[in-house]
Amino acid sequence: MTQGETRKGPTPKPGILDIALYVGGAASAPGAENPIKLSSNENPFGAPESAKAAIRESLSEGVHRYPSTDHASLRGAIGEVHGLEADRIICGVGSDEIFGMVCMAYLEPGDEAIHTRHGFAMYRICTLWAGGVPVEVPERERVVDVDAILSAVTERTRLVFIANPANPSGTMMDEAEVLRLADGLPEHVLLILDGAYAEFVEGFDGGADLAATRPNVLMTRTFSKLYGLGGLRIGWAYGPRDVIDVLNRVRQPFNLSNTQLMAAEAAVRDRDWAEWCRTENDRLRSRLTDDLRALGIAMDTSYANFVLARFRDAVEADAAHAHLMRAGLITRKVAGYHIPEGLRITVGDEAACTRLAEALADFRAMA
Repeated sequence: MTQGETRKGPTPKPGILDIALYVGGAASAPGAENPIKLSSNENPFGAPESAKAAIRESLSEGVHRYPSTDHASLRGAIGEVHGLEADRIICGVGSDEIFGMVCMAYLEPGDEAIHTRHGFAMYRICTLWAGGVPVEVPERERVVDVDAILSAVTERTRLVFIANPANPSGTMMDEAEVLRLADGLPEHVLLILDGAYAEFVEGFDGGADLAATRPNVLMTRTFSKLYGLGGLRIGWAYGPRDVIDVLNRVRQPFNLSNTQLMAAEAAVRDRDWAEWCRTENDRLRSRLTDDLRALGIAMDTSYANFVLARFRDAVEADAAHAHLMRAGLITRKVAGYHIPEGLRITVGDEAACTRLAEALADFRAMA
């Protein structure tokens, strides 16, 4: 180097610097007493005691031991509980890692992955990370629009990401529309059905039947929501054997720890806990929806463990968010999801729902 010359470092591949860092839901309300976090769609009742016992057992067995590389015991438990074939299941560090595996395995530079306008941010992030081109399509009143997706498919399309129920809207496509989408996609396009919130819908399989019968459909699920294990980061997917084989080739061999594996297996087998949490969520979500609508706050019918409260405009939403923060209620602004007038609010426990409704009533009285 000559004197005065600035030395440059390596340059990342195209697309990486286009990634906006993912911003999680706020976790604190400075100055507020007894804050309640309602920003990340977590289970307010936590994990089942069976999973907590498994975590303690995993520590007593010794953290110096490597975990299994095939996740056979957890996959077997998932298959048994959900009536699925264990050899068509893959486990990952939350659903997010599986999205990354899919993009790594199926996207070449310039290939396209479709997501909807209000779709989960990780779809775009993982696409860019792999060198692909994210293609955003509009929704219809915050519901996935099958015709918009099919119209956007080109010869470069390789992936389509859909969450059902959707985040952050909580809306849901009916099964006929999901089937129409699957039937309408070319065979070279993989449809990823993100079922992070599927277990909050009674009798809904999250797309498991389609993933069992179609060569180009993959269903993903998570232990972060209903099972209360968000802090451990565990997810899984079910799909064609050929697709699962491909994903296993890019999966890191020790991606899940013994603690993750044992806790998840205990949780998925604890059907009484899962059903109680789902039933309580149904009850409290209905109550919260009624309370907020009575205050003149608009919202779609939610099928998840949160509601999307929509105010008159972004100004009112920001004011409501600030008021709730002062009251110690932490909600999620969703302007980054193209809904600037919205606040996504987790369905909390009984006390949290009461406190939230009272705080919003106070906010309305001040307007």
